[in-house]
Amino acid sequence: MGPDLIAEMRAQSEKFGAEIVQGNVTRVDFGARPFVVATSDAEYTAGAVIIATGASARLLGLPSERKLMGHGVSTCATCDGYFFGARDRRRRGGDSAMEEAVFLTKFATKVTLVHRRETLRASKIMQDKARANPKIAWLLNTEIDEIRGHGEGRSDRDGRAQHLGERTEVPVTGVFVAIGHTPNTSLFRGQLEMDKNGYLITHDGAKTSVPGVFACGDVQDHIYRQAITAAGSGCMAALDAERYLEGLPDATEAAPVYHEVTKVTKNS
Repeated sequence: MGPDLIAEMRAQSEKFGAEIVQGNVTRVDFGARPFVVATSDAEYTAGAVIIATGASARLLGLPSERKLMGHGVSTCATCDGYFFGARDRRRRGGDSAMEEAVFLTKFATKVTLVHRRETLRASKIMQDKARANPKIAWLLNTEIDEIRGHGEGRSDRDGRAQHLGERTEVPVTGVFVAIGHTPNTSLFRGQLEMDKNGYLITHDGAKTSVPGVFACGDVQDHIYRQAITAAGSGCMAALDAERYLEGLPDATEAAPVYHEVTKVTKNS
């Protein structure tokens, strides 16, 4: 299971000398060396920094949505689709929504795709593929204004949707929200190059626009967004950071500073 794997990876890191510090990063300074990473409790300096703050799934903003997250509501079809059976609902109109709606049909007898507009943003080929699937039903010009849960676990969810001023309730086994992600990069604005959506731009591996600062995972990847690809890019960032530190001038003399690598995550 994921939590067990995380615990083992953490234990292995500590076995090889990594120090793990819990805390929320409040400020970074990549304008001078050594770099500064500050939390509410302490300030750390480093010759290299790996950023792995990830991206947060956008939600509908419904209180019931958060309450039922993990208990009938999900933001990842490829992660949780297997656990749902009878009917699933998918919401959004882009290519990723079309792909995941089709993916959900492997496990569901019916997938209802809800979109707030009449037109979809997905490419024509993806729309055609989804519309040709007999298991996919469509609710266009419709917004979800409530998700109600009955019982426990991952079953018996009712979604209430508003369509052209009229409300209707649709019984579903699971609700999958797909309205995009927001990268957790506000901390780095003005210091690192980002694309128009706020994802960190990397080149030649995991390098960012500042030498010595590296990024990996969903904070710089808005295409694949999978644990295995994030882990792979994390390995790339670690190797890039190691090589960068080995090539620093006076690395031996500055060992206490320049051989420290700080990894910044969302909650540390």
